[in-house]
Amino acid sequence: MQLKAVNVGFGYQKNRWTFRHLHLTVGKGEIVGLVGPSGSGKTTLGRILAGYEKPLEGMVTLNESPLPRTGYHPVQLVFQHPEKAVNPRWRMEKILHEGWKPDDELLSRLGIEQKWLHRWPNELSGGELQRFCVARALGPMTEFLIADEMTTMLDSITQAQIWQVVLDIAKKRNMGILVISHEAPLLNRLCSRIIDISHAT
Repeated sequence: MQLKAVNVGFGYQKNRWTFRHLHLTVGKGEIVGLVGPSGSGKTTLGRILAGYEKPLEGMVTLNESPLPRTGYHPVQLVFQHPEKAVNPRWRMEKILHEGWKPDDELLSRLGIEQKWLHRWPNELSGGELQRFCVARALGPMTEFLIADEMTTMLDSITQAQIWQVVLDIAKKRNMGILVISHEAPLLNRLCSRIIDISHAT
């Protein structure tokens, strides 16, 4: 049971590749870190793995099959900037229940207050919005989570709290995680192995 990037290449301009011939594997129950310099394509790779972008060459497979095109996606991506991942015209309750309906215990563990459910996205801070995005991504059908600088904007205590919830759920479900981050201490603490995108193979 694996999420794989097989010989993947991507570029925004003709004949100018961000990366090429990239191979990466995340197994079920595995936590893998992804690092690399600015502009190396870490976020783009995360989007490709979650099905938001299509590679110019190669393919992504989930359990040896192409990524599904419809229904609740088994690979969920939590973006670094949550305001770009929510509909500004929806209240938070509708945003949260877009894919599934988390129980009150999960919301409480993530520090989500019930009164926030009735607010608009612009009435919440970036950290508060990110908690909703994490909750939304942890649906029962999620097999792999792509965490792209997921807790960068949070203080260290909140960061630890959210990661503990994510790790508990991942362990219970045997869920794989790709952690994209420039924070070496975080990656060293969480990950069984760390891949440099410029050397991914």
